[in-house]
Amino acid sequence: MVEIGPGLGALTQPLVERLGHLVVVELDRDLAARLRPRADLTVIESDVLKVDFSALAQELQQRVPATADKGLRIVGNLPYNISTPILFHLLEHALVVVDQHFMLQREVVERMVAAPSTAAYGRLSVMLQWRYAVENILHVPPESFEPPPRVDSAVVRMVPWPDPAPVDARRLGEIVQVAFGQRRKILRHTLGRWLIAHDYGGAFDDQRRAEEVPVSEFVALAQQT
Repeated sequence: MVEIGPGLGALTQPLVERLGHLVVVELDRDLAARLRPRADLTVIESDVLKVDFSALAQELQQRVPATADKGLRIVGNLPYNISTPILFHLLEHALVVVDQHFMLQREVVERMVAAPSTAAYGRLSVMLQWRYAVENILHVPPESFEPPPRVDSAVVRMVPWPDPAPVDARRLGEIVQVAFGQRRKILRHTLGRWLIAHDYGGAFDDQRRAEEVPVSEFVALAQQT
C-alpha cells in the first residue's frame, strides 16, 4: 500500500498499525526526514507527479516475492489544488493498481462520478470512467477538520476495470479536450472540425453538446480515428 502525502501521519499511523508496513510519498523535506527513521515506513521523498508508480510496483514485487502477482493499493488525502494532475498522472499507471481511495474536494469527486447530461460531467468524468469504476463512498463535512475548510470533502473509490476498452489514451484525451474545451457549443463547431481535419469518415452525431456524449461513444471515436 502506498500513501500519497502522509504529512504529520494522521492517516499513516492507523494504516501502518493494520498493515505492518507502508510506503509513503512525501514532498516536504522536513516531514520526510521526520518519517524516515521509522522501520515500518519506506519513505519516497519526491513530488508525486514525478513518481513512476509502475517502476515502484515492480521494485516492491521483487523485494517482497509474496506480492509478485499483486499491484499497488494507493491512498491519500490529496492536496486539493493539484488533485486533478495527480489523478491524470496515476491514470498512466492503472495497470499496476489494485485500487485507489482518496479524500478530495467534494466538487472534484462529483465530477469524477458524473453521468452524461449533467453539469458536472466533463473531461475528468470521461477519462477516469473509461479506466476505472469510480464511486463516491463518503461525504466529509468541513467540521470534520480543525480548522474547518471552506469546502466540503468526499472519499472516492477507484478500481481499474479488468478489461478496459483498448484505446490510445492520448488520442482519447485529445478528443475529450477538444470536445469539452468549449462545452456550451454544439460539437459541430468544435469536435466536428477536428474530425474533418483528421479525415474521419464514420458516423458521429455532432449536433449535440459534449456533455450529452457518453463515455463509450468517446472511446469508440478514439478507436476509429
